[in-house]
Amino acid sequence: MNITEQLTVTARKNRRKTAYIFQDQEISYLELEGAVTKFASRLQQLGYKKGDHIALVVGNSPYYIIGLYGALRMGAVVIPVNPLYTPHEMSYILRNGDVKAIITMDVLLEKFEPIADQLPDVQHYILCNSGTESAHDKSPLAAKMKSFTQMVEEGSLGFDDPGTTDEDTALILYTSGTTGKPKGAMLSHKNIYSNAKDVADYLTIGGEDRVIAALPMFHVFCLTVALNAPLMNGGTVLIMPKFSPQEVFRVARVHEATVFAGVPTMYNYLLQSAENSQDDFSGIRLCISGGSAMPVSLLKGFEEAFDVKVSEGYGLSESSPVTCFNPLDRPRKPGSIGTSILHVKNKVVDEFGEELPTGEVGELIVHGPNVMKGYYKLEEETATALKDGWLYTGDMARMDEEGYFYIVDRKKDMILVGGYNVYPREVEEVLYDHPGVAEAAVIGTPHPESGESVLAFIVTNDSSLDKTTLLEFCRAHLAKYKVPSKIEFMDELPKNTTGKILRKNLRERTAH
Repeated sequence: MNITEQLTVTARKNRRKTAYIFQDQEISYLELEGAVTKFASRLQQLGYKKGDHIALVVGNSPYYIIGLYGALRMGAVVIPVNPLYTPHEMSYILRNGDVKAIITMDVLLEKFEPIADQLPDVQHYILCNSGTESAHDKSPLAAKMKSFTQMVEEGSLGFDDPGTTDEDTALILYTSGTTGKPKGAMLSHKNIYSNAKDVADYLTIGGEDRVIAALPMFHVFCLTVALNAPLMNGGTVLIMPKFSPQEVFRVARVHEATVFAGVPTMYNYLLQSAENSQDDFSGIRLCISGGSAMPVSLLKGFEEAFDVKVSEGYGLSESSPVTCFNPLDRPRKPGSIGTSILHVKNKVVDEFGEELPTGEVGELIVHGPNVMKGYYKLEEETATALKDGWLYTGDMARMDEEGYFYIVDRKKDMILVGGYNVYPREVEEVLYDHPGVAEAAVIGTPHPESGESVLAFIVTNDSSLDKTTLLEFCRAHLAKYKVPSKIEFMDELPKNTTGKILRKNLRERTAH
């Protein structure tokens, strides 16, 4: 069984039931099932085959759901990409991912025009209508353009079964690594189906639930928890194009939402906007938090204000993503990521892979049907991450006597800006591309709204280089949330005896 087969089963049982609501328009499971099958068949008619790689560069919308499920149904490997990425950032993923087709919004087409010559294998740009006026017929990519809506209309309800197996790759999720180049985590159909089912069962997400999808769908947290899990059991997905506290309250009230999933930053904004909005959340039975640790004071304040439980969890792209959640049938422990979900094992080990006693800090490792196949075209990195079936997360953790886990420190040096991961090396690579930069080091610094912001330390070899010029350079090559909020020029960066830059010293410098 995979998620597209499960959709067929669910649609047969719930033909008239609402699968999703977008901009207050309700679509039934029967209509969704039909659109998915038609899109899958049209991809086949265009010559796409099982195993072909298709990029999905779309924001939260029905296009995302139909594009994802349709491509998976015809046997394609889907590569979700953040629509906020610059052409520079997209180029590597699309090339490394051997992409043959790109599903994207029409307003994003201009992002692909400057890199099209780097993507000779891309046969079609499948454009989703944003409702804005645009003259795409003059685009240099016009010959390769297809209309997403027309493809669904022209598709057939009958198509050739690609013979997909549980072990076939379904998704490749690109996640930045220590090298500065993103790594593609390969998730099988079994990986994503099992995690969606186990999350739905663990959190009792069922057919009566209405789940707000305000997190970005290209992120695996939203994909599994707010999309696949409710569709697994006949629930309704309330699609929000982007997060807005007042719109969350409106959607929750008007469409009688029962579940909300978000990162701590979202909960902070909701709490700050809570005046006269508590009744809007009266139907919410469960809130789910992930992405980073929620401050205990925020967790308690939110629960008191809205009279609802917040279940914190933990996951990573390489595990589809969820491995832990605070259970609903036992006491929740603030500050903990909870206990292992169904069919998944977590344990804390020392540097030799030996399990540590309760309470001792070591590396968190994960085993289960949700653990990735490996990194695409990266055998050495795969061998480092996967050992004897266990995924080594790189996160330091401890476990208490009741089996609750606590993250002691995040993956080394990662910065979390408003729920988005920013890896210092990736920003540094861009900074080093500027001819006036001799050395660069990037760290995270606390920010009252986004959790953290990016701080860059620069040693320049050009005395005329100023912060404004360097920030403009960054904006041209990085998504907005990765651009440094502050730049400091230094005569030299702190280093150890081997010449390695000491980020720890830079953090200490900012703390004073």
